[in-house]
Amino acid sequence: MSPAPLELDGSIWLRAGAQTWGGSSRIDLLAQIDDTGSISAAARAVGMSYKGAWDAIDTMNNLAGEPLVLRATGGKGGGGARLTPRARQLVATFRALQAEHQRIMAHLAQAGLDDAGNLNLMRRIMLKTSARNKLLGVVTEIRPGAVNDEIVLRIGGGHDVVATITQESTAELGLAVGSEAIALIKAPSVLIALPGGLRISASNQLPGIVAQVREGAVNCEVILDLDGGGTVAAVITQDSARALELAPGLPALAAFNASSVILGVVA
Repeated sequence: MSPAPLELDGSIWLRAGAQTWGGSSRIDLLAQIDDTGSISAAARAVGMSYKGAWDAIDTMNNLAGEPLVLRATGGKGGGGARLTPRARQLVATFRALQAEHQRIMAHLAQAGLDDAGNLNLMRRIMLKTSARNKLLGVVTEIRPGAVNDEIVLRIGGGHDVVATITQESTAELGLAVGSEAIALIKAPSVLIALPGGLRISASNQLPGIVAQVREGAVNCEVILDLDGGGTVAAVITQDSARALELAPGLPALAAFNASSVILGVVA
């Protein structure tokens, strides 16, 4: 069987300053509210939970600096809701941008400019975030819980990174087994441990070799080359670095809790 041809795809996300509103799912929610006059009906239509829809509306209202959705609390039906004129303009503008975006993407695909997935790679490289560690992986398992999900991400070198996120986040990111995601971990959330030493409860323990120890005024930044490729940075105190006798070439573990992992996807 011949492999399926590569296809160029993409989507538009809205941003207000440094804050990300989200993608088409929130615009779809606004459009459905306009059509149905009901938050609960709109949530069902776009596959959101009722709580997730209310949270999305609150976020959009706050980021816009003015109301986009006007609502009246009701009973079982969830109350009525309507869009403000500004929200209707937003939906119309987004739809126009979306149509133009798809036209451009189709043109690039026809021109053969993305045969090797270069555009998707560029989007990952240009991702801006305050998290020092960005690890690309593939979702191998989703363990649902009562409120939160545990997402298992297989990164380079065959290591697994476990993240705990809300079920609404799992749905909004469109996570499924086989989908790509990026694990974001701030360096101060990463502990450095020595193999065979004190046992720790951190869900994630990635083995590697100390590559660099960069001393600062109070803390040290420790760079660990992971077994199989990739690096992880940790910020620890100088006293801790001295106690562990950290030096380039020393085997060590990068440890962090599942709750410290933020997952993102490239839209």
